[in-house]
Amino acid sequence: MNSKHKIAAVILLYIGITSSPVHGQIPYYEIPSAPEKISAGGVASRMIDGLGFRFYWATEGLRSEDLSYKPGADARTCLETIEHIHGMSITLLNTTTHTPTLRKQNSKISFEEMKTQTLMNLKTISDRFRASTDTQLESYSMIFGSGEQKTEYAFWNQLNGPIADCLWHVGQIVSMRRASGNPFSDKVNVLTGTIRK
Repeated sequence: MNSKHKIAAVILLYIGITSSPVHGQIPYYEIPSAPEKISAGGVASRMIDGLGFRFYWATEGLRSEDLSYKPGADARTCLETIEHIHGMSITLLNTTTHTPTLRKQNSKISFEEMKTQTLMNLKTISDRFRASTDTQLESYSMIFGSGEQKTEYAFWNQLNGPIADCLWHVGQIVSMRRASGNPFSDKVNVLTGTIRK
């Protein structure tokens, strides 16, 4: 990592820490305000905010029977789908610090911890994207593995890769919870990113 990347990483880490939720609240109960001006970083940030808002409400109020629901023998359970989204949020977060994503490590955490970590990761990613110049954004490549086994993908691959994949899987969670008898709240307005009172 060169000195420019190190400086950018320190600045982005500071932004992530100082933009953490107040009073222990997890982000994305409602979608944050849109950036004042359109920019590449602002658009990428808004995509993450939309994902965070949808993930928050797709996972809000899930019961144990919802988490264990599986639409078919070959399918993931709802909880396994959430674990997959959590893993992709780590990959996306790693791009903003130029950190390689290594093979999945089994860390057993509760559903609530995983939900909170995922939302916090998404908020940090969004804040970092929003604060990034075009050059910084372009430098956020996905790196998998290390040494000779390292594979690198351009920033663009995040859009059609993990970001699109996370949105796809959030839709699956919504379908699974409906099928297990606990539908998504009708008070959620995904267009405006608000909750109907």
